[in-house]
Amino acid sequence: MKLTEAVIRSLRVAKVFRENSDRINCFDFAANGESMISSSEDDSIVLFDCQEGKPKRTLYSKKYGVDLIRYTHAANTVVYSSNKIDDTIRYLSLHDNKYIRYFPGHTKKVVALCMSPVDDTFISASLDKTIRLWDLRSPNCQGLMYLQGRPVCSFDPEGLIFAAGLNSEMIKLYDLRSFDKVRGRFIYLFIYLFILWTFGLKALVFLFDLSSIVFSNPGFLYAVLRRVTNKKNTCCFTGSFCHIPTAARSHM
Repeated sequence: MKLTEAVIRSLRVAKVFRENSDRINCFDFAANGESMISSSEDDSIVLFDCQEGKPKRTLYSKKYGVDLIRYTHAANTVVYSSNKIDDTIRYLSLHDNKYIRYFPGHTKKVVALCMSPVDDTFISASLDKTIRLWDLRSPNCQGLMYLQGRPVCSFDPEGLIFAAGLNSEMIKLYDLRSFDKVRGRFIYLFIYLFILWTFGLKALVFLFDLSSIVFSNPGFLYAVLRRVTNKKNTCCFTGSFCHIPTAARSHM
């Protein structure tokens, strides 16, 4: 089925899952679309079978808590941030419920976590005002960037560029090949401006308060997000045009 706006309009709730006793703080789909995983404030990790439409397994992270859960490229492993004890990122095998590796470094709450779409690297952003680049094969940080405010981050679909949003004011785009070097930054996007941009990136969709950034095809995901979330402060930047909705302009 082709996912069009008409199809999005026709979507209805088919099933409600009540597996959790507290707020679900994150969920993610496996790359093959066959499973989904959620993390919750009740310290649970719930694995869902998307083909059968039912929960498959529940794991717990009572000691460390769990947030921002993300599938790796292997459907039986995930990474997630901790919200108890410390701010270490943890790499978990779903097969035997054992940790494969820890990624220490952040000193405050992790607020963004994103896997590369092409390899085993991932990036994280924290309230300690840093963005860190990691490789699943090593516990050591592969790149470190100090910023001047609260950051969020996201990879582009080709895994060559990542976007960093700062303090609800701007988005910076970086070349991953020179992650922690000044020359790696190749554009500032002040979200209050219309900017002509001709690089290969198709589109950015972001909330006006920069609490989330997503790379997208032009216009499509923007329309989907507006339809599904009903958030009037969703913005879409395509490189030659930045759509800032009327409701969001009141913040300018």
